[in-house]
Parts: sequence; structure tokens; C-alpha cells
Amino acid sequence: MSQAEITPLSFNKEGPLFQNITPPPQKTAIHNLFRLGQAGRILIVPLEGSHWVNMDIMIKALHSQGHYIDVVRTNKSWYIKDDAPHYKTVTVSVAKTFDKDFINPILKKIFAIERGTMSVMSFVNLQLEMFRSMFDMHGMMCKMATTMLEDQELMEDLRRKNYDLVLTDPAWGAGIILAHALKLPLVYNVRWVTSGEGHLTIAPSPLSYIPMTGSGLTDKMTFIQRVKNILFYAIWEIQDMLFIRPQYQTVCDQFFGPEVKYTHLLQGADLWLMRVDFVFEFPRPTMPNVVYVGGFHCKPSKPLPEHLEEFVQSSGEHGVIIMSLGTFVSELPDDLANEIAAAFAKLPQKVIWSYKGSRPSTLGKNTLVVDWMPQNDLLGHPKVKLFVAHGGTNGVQEAIYHGVPVVGLPIFYDQYDNLLRLQARGAAKIITIAKVDKDDNFLKAIQDVLTDPSYRENMQRLSRLHRDHPVKPMDKALFWIEFVMRHKGAAHLVTESNKMPWYSYYSVDVIAFSVAVAAFIYLVISAFLRWVCLGKCLKREKQLQSTKKIGLKQDKLTDGFKLK
Repeated sequence: MSQAEITPLSFNKEGPLFQNITPPPQKTAIHNLFRLGQAGRILIVPLEGSHWVNMDIMIKALHSQGHYIDVVRTNKSWYIKDDAPHYKTVTVSVAKTFDKDFINPILKKIFAIERGTMSVMSFVNLQLEMFRSMFDMHGMMCKMATTMLEDQELMEDLRRKNYDLVLTDPAWGAGIILAHALKLPLVYNVRWVTSGEGHLTIAPSPLSYIPMTGSGLTDKMTFIQRVKNILFYAIWEIQDMLFIRPQYQTVCDQFFGPEVKYTHLLQGADLWLMRVDFVFEFPRPTMPNVVYVGGFHCKPSKPLPEHLEEFVQSSGEHGVIIMSLGTFVSELPDDLANEIAAAFAKLPQKVIWSYKGSRPSTLGKNTLVVDWMPQNDLLGHPKVKLFVAHGGTNGVQEAIYHGVPVVGLPIFYDQYDNLLRLQARGAAKIITIAKVDKDDNFLKAIQDVLTDPSYRENMQRLSRLHRDHPVKPMDKALFWIEFVMRHKGAAHLVTESNKMPWYSYYSVDVIAFSVAVAAFIYLVISAFLRWVCLGKCLKREKQLQSTKKIGLKQDKLTDGFKLK
């Protein structure tokens, strides 16, 4: 995107604070002709589930700019359809992949662990289950990468297409390895990498105020909380060091040689399009090749389908609550679903619940259960008062964009931490799965957020902050992707720290050298002073001995005179 595409802003006293100015039609037409000559080829290596939802939105935006898009998918892909109007697919045959058959057994175990008696053992069991699932998932991705690299016909075909860059979600490492094999610039659509939260891989991350995922902490920590934070940092490092990184390094060793380190490939991306902003994320250090595009998938709401609009309008002055637990969680344990449905039935609001499980027996007349709902359009509707959500990044960003307060039901991975960022800002209330069916906790949480106006006020304040930028997040993402295409990378933004060993990065060698020099100087000075002191002592001793000899001679002479 050229600078001409970024629409200027003006101050409008009559309307909103900022207002886009539409460029003249002649300029737009000329610019479109210019863009046709600059269309690029982009190879996308995405993730499944909710990660694909936001990647697909970015692909549509790139296609609308005139670029040609190829998407790498498996033959057993869960969400990524074969060929669409805005992309073509490169299909890789695999025996096993990340799909509902993989995720559903994991979710059932997580529900069982989290709803059990909370203890040290339940925490350990949960961590072991996450370790196992991560190991299996990344093992499948490594097999996919190996299949691609071993297929010489496929690799030659990809090289002939002369892609301008690879755009991937680095929560899986196959795209990173493929970009290195094709020698192409690499851009991330990122929140997570294979080793954890993305910032930890590329930017300085002091653990004194940067909370680790899963710790349940904010950026304000006591001493004990900082100890806990370091413990969780160690857990993430152990997971990466023992279960994840070795699998990808094995692929690198096989195809590129042991001198190519997977960690360096991961850190060496030209551009990191980070799916957060500092309205949502806690303030922290960053790097020049990190561009914040949080909420790029959000957009103004469109009119609802007729049946939904009719249901929403029937809510009257009470309004509507919507509930969704994301793309991965399609159903809940029956007793938990019944508890939630019973709580909804006691409310005067109407409820729209996206749910694919068995119909709860306690479902009230005020609740409409649907397989799918236009979440963004509903959140933008003026009658929607509350969003009951699992805490996925997409849903949280949409809630911020539209200014709708949240009651959070986190289930696994980063969801609790996402909701915690809203709760810390007074825009959400969290209730864990273990407490939903106890003492009407779920109902009380909903009533608290509905009746306390501070939740809506705080969320609407976040919405104003999120929207108050000179360039929309999607426009920013498109500009920087095309920047990398125009300049064949962005090496000038990539820090040298990626290539430094840990002892150089932390200046351990400099500190050791400085200590050695200081010790040497100390020893030299000490030796010199001892030599000087010793010399003076010896000289003084000689003087004393000389004085004593003179004294003895004088005594002898005196004695001689006395005898005479």
C-alpha cells in the first residue's frame, strides 16, 4: 500500500472526532491501475480453527488489493476449504491433522480436571495434559513439513511460482521451515509462536512486570506473584525445550543441516503483525519489526438476518445477551450446559446462544440456541447488553471494538489471560468452569455486569481508545505486507540479538571479563602495595639493625673507658 492509500484525517466539530476523507474518484482509478501492475504472489501457511477465521479475513483484504494468494492446507483440513474465490489451495496429504477428533478428547480431559477438586495434583495433571497435546500437535506439523520438503515435484512447483513472501501463523512451525526452504521473506500474523507468547521470542521481556500465560497475573505483581511468574516461565521453557523445539530442529537437521537452528528461523521473520494493541495488552518493550494490528478483523455491524432481528427486537428494554465459546468448544458437559441454561431462564433479557451440543433440558423460552451466529453483527447491535465468551482473541477484540462488556468462561490456553486483561480494566468479570455450577455463581456474575454501569462504561472507553488511530489496523497490516514485498524483506528492522548466543545477549561475557580485569587490577595493586610495604619494612628493619649495631659499639666503648 502506498502512502496515498492511507486516507487523511480531519477534525469535524459537527460529527465524530475523526472522519475519513474519501479520495477523488480520478485518483482512486489511477491508483487501481497502478496497483494492477504491482500485484504480488503470496504463499499462506495458516492454522486451523479461530486462527483461520482471522487469517481468511486478511487473505480477502490482500486479494481485494489485487494479489494472488495460494493457501497451504492438508487433505483433512477442518476449516480451510479447497479453493475459494479469493485464494487457491496447495493440498498436502497427511495421515493425521489438527481437527475436532484431535481437540475434543483434550477438551473432555480439561473439563474433568478443572471441575475436580483444585489441588497441586490437578494443576500437575492439567500441565501434563497440555504438554502431551502440544507434543502431539507439533509432531503432526513436523510430519506435514517433512512431507512437503520430501515432495520434490511440489517444491519445484512452489519455486516456479516466484512468490514474493510467505505469510504464516507461527503458532505452528511448518510455514517457518517452508519459507526458509524457498528462501522467501517471512511475515507473521501472530499472537503465539511455537514456544509461547510471541513477544517473549523477539523482545526484552522482564518477568517482574510481564505476566506469563497461564499465571493468572497482571503487570502489577507482589513478591510472591513474581515468584509464581518465574515458575510459569520455567514451565513454558521446559515445554519448548523438551517437547516442541527438538521436533522442529530434527526437520531442520534433516533438510538444512545442523548449522541451521530452528530458533533462529523463528526469530528471524522480517515482520511480526501482532494481533493485539496496547488498549488490550499490558504495556511492554517491543521491537521495530513488530506492527500492532489488534482488531484488524473487526468491522462495523451489518443488518441482522430477519429472524434474528425479530428476536432481538422482542427483547424490549431489557436487551439481549449473546453467548459463544468459540470455534473449538462446540459442546459442554450436560450438567454444565443445564446450569447455564437454567441461569439464562431466570433473566428478563433475551439470550442468543451459539451451541452445538445436546439441547439443555432447563432451556428457557427467552433463549434461542443456534449452530452459528453473526457474532460481529450482533455485538454491534444497540440492544446487545452483554457477551458471555470463552476469551478467545477474536471475540475479545470484537467486544472491545463494539464496547460490549464481557462475562468470561475461560476453558484453556490463553483464554483466562485474555479475559484477565479486560477484568483488570474493569470491563469484564471472570468465572471459572469449576465455579459455574456452584451457588448461582454464573447468574450472579451476569447480574453484576448488567446492573453495574461501570462495566459498560469501561468497555466503551476501551472501544474509543481502540478506534482512535490515524490508520485502521487492516490498512496498517496491508501496508507493511506490501512494504516487505516491495523491498524483498525488511532486514533493516530485524535485530542482531537473534544471532547472539545467550551469554552475549545478556553480556555475561562482558561482565565476566570486567570482573576478571577488576580482579587482575586488584591483585596487581595489592601485590604492588605489598611490595612497597615490604620494601619499607625491610628498609626500616635494616635501619633498626644499624642503629642497634651503633648502639652496641657505643656501649662497648663506654664499658672500655670505665675499665680504664
